[in-house]
Amino acid sequence: MQDATADDTQTPGRVGDGAGTPPGQGGNDVGAEWADDGELALPYWMTSTEEAANTSFLRMLRRLPRLLQQAWLLAWRASRRTTAAVVTLQIAAGAASAVSMISVVGVFDGLLRDGPTPDRVRAAVPSLVLLVGAAAVRGVLSSAAAAANGRLSPQVYQAAELRLLDLTTRVDLSTFDDPSWRDAMERARDRGIAAAEQLVDRAIELVTNLIALAAAAGVLAVLHPVLLPLLVLTVIPVGWAAVRSARLGYRSVLRLIAVWRRQRMLAELLAAREPASELRAFTVREFLLAEVRRVLAISTAEEIRISGRRVRTTLVGTALSAVATGATYATLLWLLWTGRMDLAAGGAAAYAINMGIGKLTELAFTANRVFEQGLYFADFQGFCELSEHRAEPAPGGVAPAQFAEVRLDGVTFSYPDAERPAVRDVTMTLRRGEVVALVGENGSGKSTLAALLAGLYRPQRGTVRWDDVDARAYDPETIRERVAVVLQEPTRWPLSARTNITIGRYDRQVRAGDVHEAARAGDAHDFVMELSRQYDTLLSRHFTDGADLSGGQWQRLAVSRAFYRDAPLLICDEPTANLDARAEHEVYRRLRDLAAGRTVVLITHRMASVREADRIYVLDHGAVVEEGDHGSLMAADGIYAQLFTLQASAYQPG
Repeated sequence: MQDATADDTQTPGRVGDGAGTPPGQGGNDVGAEWADDGELALPYWMTSTEEAANTSFLRMLRRLPRLLQQAWLLAWRASRRTTAAVVTLQIAAGAASAVSMISVVGVFDGLLRDGPTPDRVRAAVPSLVLLVGAAAVRGVLSSAAAAANGRLSPQVYQAAELRLLDLTTRVDLSTFDDPSWRDAMERARDRGIAAAEQLVDRAIELVTNLIALAAAAGVLAVLHPVLLPLLVLTVIPVGWAAVRSARLGYRSVLRLIAVWRRQRMLAELLAAREPASELRAFTVREFLLAEVRRVLAISTAEEIRISGRRVRTTLVGTALSAVATGATYATLLWLLWTGRMDLAAGGAAAYAINMGIGKLTELAFTANRVFEQGLYFADFQGFCELSEHRAEPAPGGVAPAQFAEVRLDGVTFSYPDAERPAVRDVTMTLRRGEVVALVGENGSGKSTLAALLAGLYRPQRGTVRWDDVDARAYDPETIRERVAVVLQEPTRWPLSARTNITIGRYDRQVRAGDVHEAARAGDAHDFVMELSRQYDTLLSRHFTDGADLSGGQWQRLAVSRAFYRDAPLLICDEPTANLDARAEHEVYRRLRDLAAGRTVVLITHRMASVREADRIYVLDHGAVVEEGDHGSLMAADGIYAQLFTLQASAYQPG
């Protein structure tokens, strides 16, 4: 079914009907704000979802069975027992509703038959008792079904959320650098999880209304077959309006996703603790508020515009439905007038028509809600399928607890959509007990190479071998369990100080002595003991009694975590970037202690820190251009010698 939605497909340059004013001006007139940088232009990566939003009423009906199947399958996975209880109780409640409706015919038949009034009342009593009893049973069953559904809905939401998070954490790390995957994840998180829960709820409503409608249709078919198609005609305009309204709403969401993301990002900058100091220091408050005001005006004007169109669509559908309803009742009166139906049957038919129209209307709106939530649920399903396709392989092998050497042969790796490889044809060997340094200018590929060594990325060409075994034979998780990483900007886990040190090492019992020893090795024990709850202190200001740490303290905690992890391969990527000179010297001294019997990969811009490395690899544009120890590289007078001399000159007297 086609409808006029031409103005939905245009790329707007302005939101609203009035003449615009520059961003941040014009007061509260949201219709007068400009969308001059194309926020509402539908991105190319939403082409498939735009096509889904343009589907017709008949196509929606054809999609309903598959949507219902997906909804019930999701509910079944969440809780088989509760799902079975909901279905059983809803079917029983629908059967009770059918019995109630059929008993109305008996009531009318008894009351309108010939004879004295007492006799007619007595004739109607059995059907009336059945009617009351069926209504009571239906009420009890409906309440029980609602209670069961109240248990099922949060379980479905939980199952959907856990599935999304599980798949998100299983994908290859390079997937996070793919913008199309991140956009799919945003849609799935934004609406898809809630849609999974709503889809199950609406599917239950749909089944309930179908059973009640079948009862009304059965009564009308028995009383006079011409009334049944007329009943269906009354709901077609309502269904059309509901589907068109759903399309308008869904397409509006597609157009506003980028705007909402931008607004949330800016709002977080205004409200978060981390940027608060710089926000005030650079007096950017008014600028960001003006930008948020402009973006909010764009989304508000779009939502108001779509709301008006949805109201007009609903009004047209309601008016056409009223005309069809009038025609149905006129036909009933004609049947009574011409004697083609007796009065008792006419009364029952009037009641069945009224009930049928109500159930058909509910059915149309419920089907529309199933379809509407199905659009968002399709985003969730699509993301799950995409993430399953991008998941890391799990060949089943277990990486060795220790190794003699790790060797890279011709390794090349490129990020998605990158013009050139981040690491190009790299060959190197890391032996047990060695300290290996990776140096080079920014963008030379040092951190990417370290990520390949840690099993975070897989090379597109070449191999990474652990003791002559291709690392692809091992499950990536088992490789990463053999690696400890200290990053320049470690994650600030909102957990206790103890958990921040022990996190990720779940194969051993947490002992206070081990934790304290690791903290002392990382020079973190003293400041942790000064916290309000010491090792039990929650390291987040977002919660009561939480504490925050300085950048240097977080860095020491990360070093402590590496000591506690006790892995055979230690990778340090600018591990002392946030430390003062004294603390830096102490950390490097302790890292040398940690290197005993282990392999250490050190990435740093501070050339003095790599002088004692066993071997130094110099990278340039992703390729290894120099290799050797400090003495040989200085003698070669290449890039390493230039970088070292340049940095050392800063410490020479002028």
